[in-house]
Amino acid sequence: MQGKRLSVETAVDRKIYRVPDEAQTALGTLGDVLNEIPSVDVDADGIPSLRGDTNVLVLIDGKPAPQLQGSAAGDNLQSMSAADIERIEILTTPPPEYKADGTAGVINIITRKDNGRQHRSGSLQASGGADGRMLAAAGGSYGDGKVSASAKVGFRRDFRHRTIQSATTGQDPQSGQIQMSRDHLDESLFRNVPSVDVSAGYAPDGHQSTTASLGWMQRGGLRYYQQVDSTALPSGVTTGSTQRLSRGHDPEGEFNATLRSVRGFDEPGRTLAFSLHRAVSHQHEHYDYQSEGFVPPAATSFSNLQFQEDHGVTEAGLDFATPRSKDETLNLGYSFEQDSFGFSNAGAVLDPQTGQQSLVDALTNHFTFQQAIHALYQSYRTVSGNWNWLGGLRTELTSTDARQLTDGIATSHRYGAFFPSLHVERMLSEKATLSLGASRRITRPDPSTLNPYVDHEYTPVLRAGNPNLKPQYTQSFEVGYELLDGEARYSATAYYRRNKDSMTDLTQYLGNGISLSTKTNLPRDTSAGAEFSLSGHILPSLSYAMSGNAFYAQIDASALGYPGLRSTTGLNAKLKLDYRPSATDALQFAASRTDKRLTPQGEISAINVCNLGYKHTLSRSLSFLATVSDMFNGQHYRRFASAPGLSQDYQRSIDGRIVFAGLSYTFGAEKKAKPVSFDFDSGD
Repeated sequence: MQGKRLSVETAVDRKIYRVPDEAQTALGTLGDVLNEIPSVDVDADGIPSLRGDTNVLVLIDGKPAPQLQGSAAGDNLQSMSAADIERIEILTTPPPEYKADGTAGVINIITRKDNGRQHRSGSLQASGGADGRMLAAAGGSYGDGKVSASAKVGFRRDFRHRTIQSATTGQDPQSGQIQMSRDHLDESLFRNVPSVDVSAGYAPDGHQSTTASLGWMQRGGLRYYQQVDSTALPSGVTTGSTQRLSRGHDPEGEFNATLRSVRGFDEPGRTLAFSLHRAVSHQHEHYDYQSEGFVPPAATSFSNLQFQEDHGVTEAGLDFATPRSKDETLNLGYSFEQDSFGFSNAGAVLDPQTGQQSLVDALTNHFTFQQAIHALYQSYRTVSGNWNWLGGLRTELTSTDARQLTDGIATSHRYGAFFPSLHVERMLSEKATLSLGASRRITRPDPSTLNPYVDHEYTPVLRAGNPNLKPQYTQSFEVGYELLDGEARYSATAYYRRNKDSMTDLTQYLGNGISLSTKTNLPRDTSAGAEFSLSGHILPSLSYAMSGNAFYAQIDASALGYPGLRSTTGLNAKLKLDYRPSATDALQFAASRTDKRLTPQGEISAINVCNLGYKHTLSRSLSFLATVSDMFNGQHYRRFASAPGLSQDYQRSIDGRIVFAGLSYTFGAEKKAKPVSFDFDSGD
C-alpha cells in the first residue's frame, strides 16, 4: 500500500497542486491546504505569501474575489472549506492572460465542479469539533453528456480565540517624558458560515459550450473582548490605567455569478471565449464599548462604533486562441475590470442616564474608491524539439478615483504600463527539465490603505491609510531544475526580485501609550533565494514531501529617515508525512516554519505550525475523519519596531489548536478526475 500525498504537475508557466482526498482536506480550511504547498505561507491572520511576499493576487477559478481582498481577507480565507477545492495553481511569473496585479505572483484556487459526463452522484458530510465547532455539507450533481448541473449547501461554525498585546516605550511629544505602556487584549470570535453554490452547463456539440454558476456565502457572529491598558514612568510610577470591554457582531455577505461561453471552429485548437463575472461583498460591523478609568479615576463611559464596507467587482473578457501550426499557438485578448469600494463608519458616545447618542467627529468617516482597468494582451507559444517557449505582453490602462467625503479629500490617477513575460522550458532528458521564467508585475494599493482616516477599533495601536501611496512594480527572474525518478520528484529554483516603491508600515508614537501605524512606499528593496522540494517514499506505506526556501532580503529605507542598508537571511521549510498501513487507514502529519522578515523599523518573528489528520474508510461510501490543526499553538505574530522616540514589541497570538471529528458519505456513480487543462480565463 503506497502513501498518498499532495500531487504536483509542472507546466511551462505554473505548478499545479491537486488537493488529495484526506482528513485535513475534508475538515480543514483553505489556509490549511495552502500551508502545505511549497513557496506558500499563511500567517496567524490568514494572510498568504509567496516566497515571503504578501503581495499576492488570489483568484478563485481565475476570477478576482472581493472576500479575499481588504482587511477581512485573512479571516475569510480561514473560513473557506478545503473540501471545496480541487487544485491550486501557483504562478510566480504569470503569463499575460492574467491580470498584472500581485508582484509576488498568482495563487489560482480551482473549486470542485461537475465535469459534464454521464453520472448521478451526491455526498453528505457532518463533523463536530472543540468549542462548539461544526461542519455540515450536502451536494449532488447530474450529467447526461450535454447537460450538467450541480448544487452544494454547506454550514461551518468556527471559534477563534486570540490575544493582542504590546509593550511600548516612547517619548511623549508634548512633555518630552519617557513613557512605558503595557496593553493586553483578550478576544473571542464566533463565526457561522452558511453557503450555497449552484452551477449548470450546456454543450450541444464539440464546438460550443456555455456554463453558468452562482454562489452565496454569509459569514459573521459574535465578537467580544476585554482590554487592559496601563502607562508608567521609568521610575515605575503608574500614570494611567484603564479597562475596555467590547461586544458586537460582524456579519458579511458575499455573492458571485459567472457566465462563460466558448465557441470552437473547424480548425482544432481555434476557440473564441467570452466571460462575464460579478462579485459583491458587504460587511457591517457594530461594537458596543464600556470603558473604565482607574488611574486617574474616571466615571464609566459607554460608546459604540459601526463599520460598513462594500466591495464590488465586475469583469468581462474576450479571448481568442488560434494555432499557427502544429506546434505554435497565438492568444489574443481583451479584459475590463471595474472595482468599487465604499467604507463608512460612525462613532458615538452614549449618555447612560438619558440613553441618547452623540456622534464623535473623529470617529465618523465616509470613503469611496473607483478603479477601472482596461487590458490588451497577446501571447505566443511554440514547441521546437526539446524546447518549449511562451512569451507575451500585457498592456494595462488604469484610472482611479478616491474620495474622502468627510474631509473633502479627492485623489485621482491615470497611468498605463507594459508587463512583458517569458517562460522557457528545456527537456534535458526524459526525466530532467530546465526552466526559466521572467515577468514584470504591479501591486496597486488596496483601497483600504488609501483612506487617511485613523482606525480606532484597536486602541492604543491605531492605523491609518495614505492617499499618496504609489503602486509597486517588481521585476522577477527565476531558473529551475526538476528531476523525476520513478515516483520520486526533486526540484530546485533560484529566483531574484527587484522592487520599486514597495509598500510597508511605519509606526510613530503619539503619546499616552498610543502609537499610529501608516502605509508608505519603500523606494527600493531586493530579495533572492533558492527553493527546493523533494518527495517520494521512505517505505511502501510511508511517503514524504519536503520543501524549503532559503532566502536573502535587503531593504534601503534611507529615504524614510533610516540610514544604511539592512539585510537578513532565513529558511522557510515544510514537511509532510503520509502513512497508510492498510487500504482503510491513512495518517498525515504536516509541519511548516516561516522564518522572520525584515521591516524598515525592525522585524517580524518566525511562525511554526503542525497539523495532524486521520482517515478510516468504513465502507466504499462511508469514512471517519479526525484532525488536529496547529497542535502546538504556534500561530504567534510578533513585530519589533525601533525608531527615534519609539521602541515597540507588538504580539498577536491565536489559539490555533482545533480538533475536528466527523463522517463523510458519498453515493451515486463515481467520477474520474478531470484532467488538468489551462484555460487562462476561468482556470478550468
